Amino acid sequence: MNPLRHDFIQSCLRSASSASPNSNDAQNPEATRKYKYLDVGCGGGIFASSAARLPNTVSVTAIDPTSEVIKYLNCAIEELDSHIEGQGKESFDFVTVFEVVEHIDKPAAFLRQALAHLKPGGWLIGSTIARHPMSYLTTKIVAEAPWPIGVVPPGTHDWNKYVNPSEVREWFAHENHELHTRNVETSDNEGRIEAGDKYGVVRVEGCIYLPLLGWKWAGGTAEYGNFFFGVQKLH
Repeated sequence: MNPLRHDFIQSCLRSASSASPNSNDAQNPEATRKYKYLDVGCGGGIFASSAARLPNTVSVTAIDPTSEVIKYLNCAIEELDSHIEGQGKESFDFVTVFEVVEHIDKPAAFLRQALAHLKPGGWLIGSTIARHPMSYLTTKIVAEAPWPIGVVPPGTHDWNKYVNPSEVREWFAHENHELHTRNVETSDNEGRIEAGDKYGVVRVEGCIYLPLLGWKWAGGTAEYGNFFFGVQKLH
């Protein structure tokens, strides 16, 4: 899935550039900008290591609360500031949460912690699994089946913790509404942005695993399987 992670990040950057009046490479600052990443739940560092090799990367900070798999900082997002000595609260251009949200007991509190480390203009990029009977079949019945069918240990996933794309959109719409001082609706599920919104349109893209071919983008599958989401912190 790692190549799709990079593809999705680039599509989010292109969407932001196309919204700018100066969208061509010669005028667009995104073309030469350098980025700092925070990879939350990095595991063995597959994404973090690949992001560190990109020519426009300044730095990658990778954290994970599970010491058995950690290669970087052994901490949770709530403990990050205390692990970065002398720097205070560090801000990043990208905060990534790949295959993490579906394992979190309180996703709203977790996302707020992650978003607090984003620079204005930065992106929260993640991937997770929709809560649908099809995803129960593929991730619980098949993926956690006994060897040689299953690919992960039983109990790896909790279907009740899966999050639907509509719920991600609604949560950010609610966050925008709560941050406004005016008593009006601020964002809708179709992605309209109102003046004063803190977060932009939530971008969603579905993907599926094809035997022998790997992970591929698949339009229309986000509602019942794996999907990526991205949202920009506007200010």
